[in-house]
Amino acid sequence: MRAMATEEKSRIGLCGLAVMGQVRFHADSRPSHPCVTPSILSSGDWRRFAFVATRLLRISSRFFSDASSDARGTRRTLDTQTPNLPPQYTPPLPTRHQQNLALNVAEKGFKISVYNRSGDKTDNAVARAEKEGLSANFAGYKDMGEFVQSLAKPRTVIILVKAGAPVDATIAGLSQHMEPGDIIIDGGNEWYENTERRQKEATAKGLLYLGMGVSGGEEGARNGPAMMPGGDRAAFDAVEEVVVKVCAQTDSGPCVTYVGPGGAGNFVKMIHNGIEYGDMQLISEAYDVLRTVGGLTNDELVAAFDEWNANELDSFLIEISALILAKQDDQKPDGGALVDKILDKTGMKGTGKWTVQQAAELSVAIPTIASSLDARFLSGLKDERVAAEKVYAGVGLAPADTKAPSLSPEEKQALVDDVRAALYASKICSYAQGMNLIRAKSVEQGWDLDLGEMARIWKGGCIIRARFLDRIKQAYDKDPNIPSLLVDGEFAKELVARNDGWRRVIVAGVNAGVATPSMSGSLNYFDSYRRGRLPANLVQAQRDFFGSHTYERIDMEGWHHTVWSDMNSADSITTSGYNN
Repeated sequence: MRAMATEEKSRIGLCGLAVMGQVRFHADSRPSHPCVTPSILSSGDWRRFAFVATRLLRISSRFFSDASSDARGTRRTLDTQTPNLPPQYTPPLPTRHQQNLALNVAEKGFKISVYNRSGDKTDNAVARAEKEGLSANFAGYKDMGEFVQSLAKPRTVIILVKAGAPVDATIAGLSQHMEPGDIIIDGGNEWYENTERRQKEATAKGLLYLGMGVSGGEEGARNGPAMMPGGDRAAFDAVEEVVVKVCAQTDSGPCVTYVGPGGAGNFVKMIHNGIEYGDMQLISEAYDVLRTVGGLTNDELVAAFDEWNANELDSFLIEISALILAKQDDQKPDGGALVDKILDKTGMKGTGKWTVQQAAELSVAIPTIASSLDARFLSGLKDERVAAEKVYAGVGLAPADTKAPSLSPEEKQALVDDVRAALYASKICSYAQGMNLIRAKSVEQGWDLDLGEMARIWKGGCIIRARFLDRIKQAYDKDPNIPSLLVDGEFAKELVARNDGWRRVIVAGVNAGVATPSMSGSLNYFDSYRRGRLPANLVQAQRDFFGSHTYERIDMEGWHHTVWSDMNSADSITTSGYNN
């Protein structure tokens, strides 16, 4: 089936079909892994660029209406209708992400082919293109061979499927129809070593390969995402014209760059997601302190977040947090704030865990990001937490939100100002940790990544887009080898200016019993990093005591071992004859 009669081949193509999938809901209304059929889209000045799409669907994507926004992110509105889903109901969900990306490509003037082995899904995409006046650049196929043959040589196919085995299976199917010199691009959240393995396998077949991280969700897909491609440079050069036009645009240029060889693109996207975990947790802690310690109403919280978003905390996540806090419940007649009725359990897909695992492998401290992952784990223990609350209330220790705060308007404003300072300072530490992790991997792999360029392409389209990414780019432009953003002169001044308020927030949380793991983790990181001497000397002495691990001295060269007491060794002398 074709949507167009023309036989013209595409100069370039993009695959990104938004499919109709099914999400299964259990009795507790939590979405499980959805079942979605693999989809392929392609485009071009007739189709040498294709995009295979199978995505995990999220019901939350239904909550947002499409709206235009600039690269920095102007205020959006929430859809006023939210579906009422009973347990065990299996609704057909049209995920707009892949469809939006295909329409984005078509809108930029590139003709695009779409393929899905389920014909109705192809029809759905073609129908939407026609509705939006883009059918002249949009064609649908129901046979993979015909779809691939519709692409001009060298053919380019982007796949967007669930990470792991589905990617391998999709590549195997496409490879049957592709020729040496053709290009495959994986646009999903894939483990970077899988990308490197697949690049080698593609090379053996004469194919070029890219692993391209894409961030921005549905809105970004339609209006311009941030893109992080890595792998064969020749593959990027072949598709650069398309991705430069399709991605988000800012005053610093298009939000795409060739990240580096091998799995560099997927790795950078993974760390982007880890930073995103930290950002979201920090914002939730700011919300909790203001609500629980300060007693702010949702309307007051919205006002505070809007003010922050107009200044140094300007970011997509702050913006949508204000929108979420303002949203009223449209599912029940009694109304009220919808956010107050959402179950306090956070899901995850795995990129945050991968980030923390990589930090451990590379010995890079990322306490802000790691604690955000721990917070998600703890949120999943809902039943245990409810039971524990009852246990401690029964022995005289009530939870933090039992007692209503009684702050004066002046005290509330002072707390808002302090939380604002704490949030900004914590974000600086979180991004410093993420950038250091990217640098460590780059050194290990020989990727030679440009950290300033990473900050630049995150300015628009992606979930962590924020005003202060300009500042990060400037810091790396001044000194590409700066060991940490914390020692950049401008960031150091800002951290000192916010130091007192930051500490007051942590103390207020501790005194009230409100956990601030990521804010505290950031402050602890800051305090540790700026001290010339830490208590690690005692820890190393302990290691030497029980395991003869040796230690270095500040007043002598070499490694040393001591017999600390009769209980730990038959040795009777202190010696420098030990090496790690």
